[in-house]
Amino acid sequence: MRAKPRNRGSADRAFDSALDDTDLTAARAALSQGRWQAARSLLARTGDDWDRRGHRAVVLARETYSAAWTRAWLLAEPDSADAAVLLALARVWRALRGKDEPDLAREACRSAAERYPADPTPWLGLLLLERHLGSQEEVVRTFEQVRARYADHHHAHHLMVARLAERRAGSGPDPLHEVYDFADWAAEQAPADSPLAILPVVAHAERYRVLAAAGFEPADPAGSGHWSGRRARQVMKAAFDWWLEWEHDDHPRRLLDLNFLAHAKHCEGRGAEAAALFHRIGGHATPEPWSYPDRDPLAAFHAARTRALGTV
Repeated sequence: MRAKPRNRGSADRAFDSALDDTDLTAARAALSQGRWQAARSLLARTGDDWDRRGHRAVVLARETYSAAWTRAWLLAEPDSADAAVLLALARVWRALRGKDEPDLAREACRSAAERYPADPTPWLGLLLLERHLGSQEEVVRTFEQVRARYADHHHAHHLMVARLAERRAGSGPDPLHEVYDFADWAAEQAPADSPLAILPVVAHAERYRVLAAAGFEPADPAGSGHWSGRRARQVMKAAFDWWLEWEHDDHPRRLLDLNFLAHAKHCEGRGAEAAALFHRIGGHATPEPWSYPDRDPLAAFHAARTRALGTV
């Protein structure tokens, strides 16, 4: 399955990919005005916090103006590894929009990787590209490059799960599908306090997306038996119990995990548990998984939130 990311118009613009990172929001606003120094300072301060660096670079690069202003930064500082990686990711987004050649984006990612060999972020950009346009072998090789530099990379694991879920798309429901094996393995390999513990829930949601798109599941996830089987019950209980004990509220992409978990609890019909998650999410909804399989994510989020909060 090699589909480009869809443009959801006004609904998509209601979501902020920066999530609750106010420093990132400020740097993005400055970059939109050509003031790339704020992005330089932000990435320099981020250092080798690889999940946060990946999150910030991907969000900055996603904006349509990023490539032009990052080129200006690279002209001013030709040896900057941060400018090189940001430009590489900007080219990835342009390629995914059909505005740039994928091979040029691949070349930019590999060039950025040579400047800073320890950084998984250029490989994350390449994985983002290959997840949509590359072969399965290319996806796996690129994922391993990320993992060799940072074994618990959050975004890379999410991209891998999304791609694996699309394998054998027309085979129908399969509780033994390979995406579950991968998610279980990754969760077991990760440290006890890693948010990758929720990866099996993400795998279950991604598999629902694929099955619903193929007509094997209804378009309303809450009305689907996908969330009531034995595997679903095991996945949901383990993930929710883990969340209750999790003490790390500073992970840059934790709100994405909370959205996946709230979505799962809503579909499972566990209103009180979903309400607790919605309280933690606040206004930071994410398009995934509320858009699955092809829904208005904002409407789906608010409907689920209203229903959950009305149960407590």
